[in-house]
Amino acid sequence: MNNELKKLDDVTRRDFVSYAAKSFLGVSALPGFSAFGASQSADSGKAQHVIYLFMNGAMSHLDTFDPKPGVEEQGATKAIKTDVAGIQISEHFSELAKRMKHINIIRSMGQETGAHEQGRYLMRTGYKQIASTRHPSMGPWIQKLSGKMNDNLPSTVMVGNGTKHPGAGFLPATFSPVPIGNPAAGLQNTKSPGYVDDKQFNRRMSLTFGFDSSFRAKFKHRDVEAYTDLYREAIRLLKSTELEAFDINKEAKEMRDKYGNNTLGQGCLLARRLVENRVRFVEVDFGGWDNHRDIFTTINTKAQNLDQAVSALLDDLEGKGLLEKTLIVITTEFGRTPKINQNTGRDHHPGVFSSVLAGGGTKGGLVYGSSDRKGFGVEDDPVTVQDFNATIGKVVGLPVDEEIYSPAGRPFTVAHGGEVLEALL
Repeated sequence: MNNELKKLDDVTRRDFVSYAAKSFLGVSALPGFSAFGASQSADSGKAQHVIYLFMNGAMSHLDTFDPKPGVEEQGATKAIKTDVAGIQISEHFSELAKRMKHINIIRSMGQETGAHEQGRYLMRTGYKQIASTRHPSMGPWIQKLSGKMNDNLPSTVMVGNGTKHPGAGFLPATFSPVPIGNPAAGLQNTKSPGYVDDKQFNRRMSLTFGFDSSFRAKFKHRDVEAYTDLYREAIRLLKSTELEAFDINKEAKEMRDKYGNNTLGQGCLLARRLVENRVRFVEVDFGGWDNHRDIFTTINTKAQNLDQAVSALLDDLEGKGLLEKTLIVITTEFGRTPKINQNTGRDHHPGVFSSVLAGGGTKGGLVYGSSDRKGFGVEDDPVTVQDFNATIGKVVGLPVDEEIYSPAGRPFTVAHGGEVLEALL
């Protein structure tokens, strides 16, 4: 039996855990877990939280954070000035332009793959997608190396489309992000159904732990222990008053409207509430950036949603004294071609793209690296995906080169050989 357990991949184990929770507890909330017995905070002077905004579909750098005014390839999108002299961004970002002092733009990122799934996997893990190993994403890395800050809430939350997300990778399934499909609906199925009252619930738990005790004693495997941990943590989460952190309807309508009534805006508001409650890592996935057709009309709404949501988030975090403690990341899987195609769109272009880091103790008001005159390739200070992830890790105080071994005995690190962009810190 022990050998059979080892053959299960992490997806299968998570499915089994989910099924067990629904069957025995009558609920389906699956919290994250700490690698340590006690909660730990980040090192002094480091960010404690990350809000990771993923622009799914490959966001065009020329039409967002790296415009090329006066060049034919720029097309209809205009550049505007910001509150930092010499830095221009897209006209769609009129509010972010007023907050450039908080923002660092990296304009020299590049990678090798122009395929969406592989590009997303690389960005989230720092490793190429292979059949033999599933690598951890950044949230589980943070939990593994720094622990949780709130024992009652998950350490990592994934808002939006989590399809094919690497999740916890080879780390135990208990490190997996808690998925939130709709930020306005919050965490679903957190109450026992009407046919399971408190007395029945407690009896089921007593029976479950009793049935499992001999099995756990015989098969001392990390995934068997993870199932037991799941029950304990799930009960703690379900009984906690801090579940209200997931309910953005507790916010005033004016605040909800300020962020924008779309997945990104409401996801950013949820992320702020979770950060206030000491959740370490919140990812918000915002799709619709695969602009092969009519980019100069289709990108407008998406970019304006991003402008509104992130501007509100920056103001909100600053007003609550959380901006220095919270790193905001804006990234995507790759860029889009400077050349406008026959459908007035831009195609896949991994050669160069832009990403953003804001808050979290970073300097702000900086542009790192540059693309060439037409935005086709990297001109100065190339940045790899590994460099980018190493920098995120450094900002939150991780030992980015510390080796963690997979079940197969292979060593992996957060940085995967990447170098920290010290100029931004």
